[in-house]
Amino acid sequence: MQKLPYRAVVSDMDGTLLNGHHVVGDFTAQTLERLYDNKVDIILATGRNYFDVSSILKKTKVKEAVLITSNGAQAHNLQGELLLNNFLPESIAYEIMNLPFDDTRVCVNSYQAEGWFINKDIPELYKYHKDSGFVYDVVDFKQHHGRDTEKVFFIGRTPADLVALEEQLRTRFGMLANITYSTPICLEVMGEGVSKASTLAQVVQQKDYDLQDCIAFGDGMNDVEMLTEVGKGCVMGNADPRLKQAAPQLEVIGRHGHEAVASYLRAIYGIY
Repeated sequence: MQKLPYRAVVSDMDGTLLNGHHVVGDFTAQTLERLYDNKVDIILATGRNYFDVSSILKKTKVKEAVLITSNGAQAHNLQGELLLNNFLPESIAYEIMNLPFDDTRVCVNSYQAEGWFINKDIPELYKYHKDSGFVYDVVDFKQHHGRDTEKVFFIGRTPADLVALEEQLRTRFGMLANITYSTPICLEVMGEGVSKASTLAQVVQQKDYDLQDCIAFGDGMNDVEMLTEVGKGCVMGNADPRLKQAAPQLEVIGRHGHEAVASYLRAIYGIY
């Protein structure tokens, strides 16, 4: 490998770097290891919590990486050192957790400190966290608190279940929070101005290169700023159609189930 085409690889996880079983495939793990060996910076930018993500990468031989988690609310290195922190204000977080919605169609979740909290038991969510073993605690949010809130998120049975809730959020908190979707059925709320892109920009400020020296991959609306601000943004073939519509200028690559990010990276970095 001669001159690096990009100094850093930045990737979303679910629907992007992770395979169809929600884990890092062997082909992808080997690709990340080869990039790391060739001094390419690896940055994961995900809606997941740090304690969920850190264990996933520890299953590879990658020893250094930056983990941007909860859609930019935090950034850590692989050794667990906190680099950046952007909590929702406590009173706003508590208010959002307790908004009215149809709890037969929607559940509310929060990432706070080291925990994941939810308003009811949803066992099918466990499949997304097989590698990490990260599990939730069921709480009554009225009796809960808003401290140390990285994000509050709502999961609907269908996209239509979240429409009224999104309108309510944007009307009441649109100037106080960043509201986006990680998937068509997952509506997420972070602090004002907090996104993967804003935190990536702060991380890169500490490096000897800038956003134009990064290549990024994503599949959700929570990736749109990141993908459009780096030197090269790639959209997954399985991406939310709204992302493809929002950034039609970006290249669409293969699907996460085929480990398309790893294949693409091997091609541009000449890894065989």
